[in-house]
Amino acid sequence: MPMTLPLRLSALGAARLRGMLRGIEKESLRALPTGALALTPHPAALGAPLTHPRITTDFSESQLELITGVHGGVEDCLDELTRIHQFVYRTLATAGDERLWVGSMPCGLPTDETIPLGRYGSSNIGRAKSVYRMGLGHRYGRRMQTISGIHYNWSLPGLGNDEYFALIRNFRRHAFLLLYLFGASPAVCSSFVAGRDHGLETLGEFTRYLPHATSLRMGRLGYQSEAQATLAVSYNSMASYANSLHDALVQPYPPYEKIGIRNLGGEYNQLATTLLQIENEFYGTIRPKRVIHPGERPLHALRERGVEYIEVRCMDLDPFVPVGIAAGTVRFLDVFLLHCLLSDSPPDTPAEIAALGRNQHHTATHGREPGLRLERRGEPVLLTEWAAELLDQCAPIAAALDAVHGGSAYAYAVASARAQLAEPATLRSARAIAAMQRDFDGSYTAFIRAQSEQTRNHMLALPWSAPHQAAFEAMTRVSVDKQRAIEAADTMDFETFRVAYLSEETLAPKC
Repeated sequence: MPMTLPLRLSALGAARLRGMLRGIEKESLRALPTGALALTPHPAALGAPLTHPRITTDFSESQLELITGVHGGVEDCLDELTRIHQFVYRTLATAGDERLWVGSMPCGLPTDETIPLGRYGSSNIGRAKSVYRMGLGHRYGRRMQTISGIHYNWSLPGLGNDEYFALIRNFRRHAFLLLYLFGASPAVCSSFVAGRDHGLETLGEFTRYLPHATSLRMGRLGYQSEAQATLAVSYNSMASYANSLHDALVQPYPPYEKIGIRNLGGEYNQLATTLLQIENEFYGTIRPKRVIHPGERPLHALRERGVEYIEVRCMDLDPFVPVGIAAGTVRFLDVFLLHCLLSDSPPDTPAEIAALGRNQHHTATHGREPGLRLERRGEPVLLTEWAAELLDQCAPIAAALDAVHGGSAYAYAVASARAQLAEPATLRSARAIAAMQRDFDGSYTAFIRAQSEQTRNHMLALPWSAPHQAAFEAMTRVSVDKQRAIEAADTMDFETFRVAYLSEETLAPKC
């Protein structure tokens, strides 16, 4: 007889719950006081993005990515994220007048080709990173790549591939709840959608929005790919997932063949003409992950050594919180992920995968609309009804985590979610729109600019010790030395490196 969720929870035991680990990756654009994108190079005082363990860039030279280590405690993780922010803000203040943009949807953007691509030095791996970003720009446009978010990395001791993939299947089924509760991108600067058929309404002169949107970042205007929509990736097993990605990484895709590897001047347009240049190009709300060895392909690492942790990718930056994510949100994610792990997780099907895509887009663009219905097992269901059922099921998981860690912080996180479900006006997306209308004449840019200024002042006012400064300065020096060593060690030309790295043999596990 199958075990129920309470029995599975009890079987986990306190030791495994205590062994839960997490880390956070947070993207943010560097912006000018006016709310325009900063076009300056990545500050040298922040180190080499190729090799720095805590501070790198994402798509653009103007887009920072801040990375914590792995932590057993929620507060420890957020404390480190705060310290990284403090160093960054202090460095930016010393160098000029830039600040981090605290919204997921970008600040005022220049023309597409003016958005600077990330640069990682002259090594083959550094050049590959830049060429990959050039390819993203050709394929999807650079504006889309400037969207920022929070990635939450999570693991639990003793889980195997099958358990992680069962968790992922349920996460995809229930991720609408995270978009509803924590979506914070209901509006955009009009520069983001200029020249596009966007279907948005006007909130202010330079602001477009949808009145019941939760996360435009996760909707069709956000980090999406129509080309990848042809990929019905199954998460039923490591084999089904890996085989789907493998095909997308080796089969030429005609529209990208037209772009070509190089332009007429010999400069690289992209790394490959396949549907995916590399594994990281595959978009999704969640990914199975494994730490890779130097030069190793991520898919090879997964096939060879299995899933090590999962990466949640659907979280917007919270503009009301200095580091972009609150402790209560982190704790809710812990509870939610355990719920996904412990609940029955039947195999996915192509029909269900298509329905989940529709649920995501409906929630992203119309999530707070009264009476909104989603699809569940082929039948319509009220979003709020489904959400309430999930929150009821999360309550005992929160209680179990509180019993292990002490206090009632996990129960409070679930109770807060219930309260927001009952009062949609308290959701981040609703609060953001209300603030724009009330205080900023309907302006997204003015609202986020004010929140960014407030966050900058907060971070600069926090206590900062000489040992912390020295530690980050040491990381900067080490990262620069490491990049130089990588560049000095290169022995082959870039084209030979590119062909070798992207060869199909690098994807296969050892026999």
